[in-house]
Amino acid sequence: MSQMNRRRALQLLAALGTTGLAAGCGSGTDTAEETKPGSPIKIGLIVPGSGPNKVIGDEITNGFQLFLALNDGQLGGHPVTVVPAEEGDTAKTGQAAVEQLLKEGVLALTGVVSSVVMTGIRDAVEQARVPLIGSNASPISLQSVVYIWRTSYVLNEPGEALGQYLRQTLDPSSRIAIFGTQGQSSRDVIDGLRNEYEQGGRRLTEEPIFTPDYPNPGKSVYTGSIRKALDRRPGPDAVFCHYSGAQAVQFIKQLYAQGYRGPIYAPGFLTEGTVLSQLDDGEKGEERALIQKYGIETALNYSADLNNTANRVFASAYRKAHNASPTTFAMASYDAAQVLDKAIRLVGGNPTPQQVNLALGKIGQIDSPRGAWQFNQPRTPQQKWYLRKVQLDGRLLSNVVISELATLG
Repeated sequence: MSQMNRRRALQLLAALGTTGLAAGCGSGTDTAEETKPGSPIKIGLIVPGSGPNKVIGDEITNGFQLFLALNDGQLGGHPVTVVPAEEGDTAKTGQAAVEQLLKEGVLALTGVVSSVVMTGIRDAVEQARVPLIGSNASPISLQSVVYIWRTSYVLNEPGEALGQYLRQTLDPSSRIAIFGTQGQSSRDVIDGLRNEYEQGGRRLTEEPIFTPDYPNPGKSVYTGSIRKALDRRPGPDAVFCHYSGAQAVQFIKQLYAQGYRGPIYAPGFLTEGTVLSQLDDGEKGEERALIQKYGIETALNYSADLNNTANRVFASAYRKAHNASPTTFAMASYDAAQVLDKAIRLVGGNPTPQQVNLALGKIGQIDSPRGAWQFNQPRTPQQKWYLRKVQLDGRLLSNVVISELATLG
């Protein structure tokens, strides 16, 4: 770990105290007194250090480092050095990151925010025979892989979870305006929505509207696309959209500014991170009042308010370390560290990348902050999806779990 991460880990451990940490967070039964640490290992962390995806990269870094902080800086009994590499936003930059980390002699890789990068590094990872535990990007097209595992989700799954829900709750005649960014990620999400909603004779009557993938959208960039949907008669009864970060903030603001007054449904990325705080301008905030009146409901595999032991430990530790609630990105990276811990412990001795990859298929169920899950045959999680609604939690807008939607994967 870097000096900064070591300092953060020590501060975190001091804040948490040592009582119960091993029982609450450690993944094995051995203690430092019972066994000596194994040989040092390196884990390569591929994340963007700049650009619009940096905030997700930071969350991924925080989640992985938090697991290490709660487990004496070890995975499977081996002291860990995390070696970061710049992901960039193209296949070429991703390939350069993988090449750099392989030269460092890493035991495994993790991270990866962009679907473009994940697709671009597939062949390099498979040929190197070094396991990659991706903690975010998971396009539908990434199939038939041996060395690539993911602790997040496949991108059609949030659409599928919401498609089932909307089919059960909306009137068959409802018009749903659909928005998303250009690129494969939104198309995967919308394909999932269509596959589940269009059953029993139902149809999505509106063609999706795809907007440019603005890294830093201005205050009117979505206005034309929104007007295109709202000017149709009759107007939409609901909006489904796929945005995150700064794009989510501006899309919601501009949607309300153009006069939309109805429910919004989306994958949970729409309201993750700092989005709600940027929409919440206090007691006089117009967006806050409209959200409370008309509602934003999202589907996600995690919520910071889930009431289980693993999440109470994780969320509490994360808040103490970063003064913020954890996101699904941080949680998936925390779980990436957890599955590596289990696999490396199964191998023991002096693990090789191929041995770790084989062990990943034998670790079984994961006691995760999201709830218990396990890898399926395509090496992605079989997991629960939750319906969350934006509500006031004290004086702040928060994502609150309403119910379970489905188990997918």
